[in-house]
Formats: sequence, structure tokens, C-alpha cells
Amino acid sequence: MSSPKKYLIVLLGPTGVGKTKLSLYIANHFNAPIISSDSRQFYREMRIGTAFPTDWELAQAQHYLVGHKSVTERYSCGMFELEALDLLKQTYLSSNFAILVGGSGLYIDALLYGIDNFPTPDPELRKSLHQQLKNEGIEGLRNQLKLLDPDYYNQVDLKNPQRVLKAVEVCLQTGKTYTSFLTRPKKERSFTAIKIGLNRPREELYERINKRVDEMIEQGLVEEVRSLMPYRNFNALSTVGYKEIFQYLDGEITLEQAIELIKRNTRRYAKRQLTWWGRDNKITWFHPDQTKEIIGHIEQHAK
Repeated sequence: MSSPKKYLIVLLGPTGVGKTKLSLYIANHFNAPIISSDSRQFYREMRIGTAFPTDWELAQAQHYLVGHKSVTERYSCGMFELEALDLLKQTYLSSNFAILVGGSGLYIDALLYGIDNFPTPDPELRKSLHQQLKNEGIEGLRNQLKLLDPDYYNQVDLKNPQRVLKAVEVCLQTGKTYTSFLTRPKKERSFTAIKIGLNRPREELYERINKRVDEMIEQGLVEEVRSLMPYRNFNALSTVGYKEIFQYLDGEITLEQAIELIKRNTRRYAKRQLTWWGRDNKITWFHPDQTKEIIGHIEQHAK
């Protein structure tokens, strides 16, 4: 007698669309744990600026890979892949369903398809690129990345020098796109993925993003960022919502300017997320309010 199939419900969508609320409903319906693939919510110190699930939300379902790292710790797609696979292995001993929730396309792809082994860095090339970054700033590296790997250019945080430099380095060293190392290998998985994409009309999504940024300020985002000043050079903090407040705390811009920049940069990030998933025809898209339709879709595919 064959074992029952195992399913991974992948709930993805742009930032601010409403993934958390729906994930709790689905988790309770299928009695399934939630694994986060939000690369910013991995870090326990970044609660406000990443719209971290509330204590009440965390109590509604079993959550994994939320706040399990410190901003001072290095964490990568490859490490996430291994951790998430181990969690799924344990989950599927007692359940046929698990839920992957988040907006980080690179991490979702790492779990679903695996990532190839990146080449050992060429010390001379890396030294040269770091010197270029020091002399010219990040703009030159951005332009190179746009030519070498436009797909990754549309996904990466273009204000994060470490990520941009790493991608250019891999492209120049191998003659292949950085994206190819993230999406090329199709490793066999023991589960079947059911991809649910969430989206809203653009004006509706942007209004939610703007409102959420205002709420973050009210909840104490400035104080949270101020408490992280000693760690500002760590990679985890080179992200929207933190970079802009650092600029404000440095006296470079006003708080009002920082807030507007966070809203603008978050909207741009949401657009890049949707561009990334636009290439995947295995995603079925819904409005987050289509709860019954989404449950029905999952049950239909899990028959």
C-alpha cells in the first residue's frame, strides 16, 4: 500500500498583500504548520519594520523559521533550503500538508527546486569588484548586473551592495547568470507543491502598503531602528524600512522624507516581486478575500 501524498501549499505574493491572515485560515483548515520564507522575518530584532506576525497570530498555528536568527548571524538560501527540508521531513511524519508563506522568491525557489553549488570565489576578481564599489559606488555594479542578469536585477534589493556585488561576481566568473544557479537544478522533492499567488488591484495594494508604513511608525519603528544602530553594517539591515530610518537618524533627511521613501521603496519592491513571479505559469492567482475559492483549489489539487 503506497503512502499518502504530501503537499506543500505555497502562499506567495507581494509585500502588504495579506498573506499572514490567509495563512492562518489555511493552516487551521488543513491542520498544517507554517514555514516562513520571508527573508526579513528570519531576524528576531526586526519585528516592526518587517510586519512580524503578532504574538496572537503566532499562537494560532505552529510557525517555523520566524525570528529564529539574529541580525548578526549569516543566513543564506542554501542554509534555508536545508533547514526547511528538515522541517518538512518531520512534519510529514504526522501530516500530509505544510504551508510555505512569504514574498522572497529566491528562498521559495530554493526550497522547491534546490540551488546549485556556487563556484569558489576568485580572490582577485572579488578584490577588484570591492575596489570598484569603493571607487565608484554601487551604481556601476548595478549597471553591470542589469546587462549580465536582468532577471536577478529585477528581484534583488538594488541598494544592497553585498548582494549586487555577489551576483556580478558569479556572472563574471562563470559566464552564466546568477539566476541560473538559483533556478536551474530541479531536485526531486518528496512533496507536491500547490502554488497560490495573492494579489490585489495596484491602487488597493499601494494603499495598504502606505497605511502599513504609517502603522509601523506609530508602533515605534524609529526606536527599533535606533536600537539596531550598532549593527547597521550587517547585511540583514540593508533593507527597506531600516536604511531610510538610518538616514533620518544620521540627520541626512527628515522623518517625513524617510517615511515617504519607505513607502516608495516598498511599492517598488512589491512591483519587483510580481515581476519575478510573472515567469511562473504554475502559480494560480487569487484576491486574498477569495478564501473559499482558494480552499477549494487546494482540495481539488490534493485529491
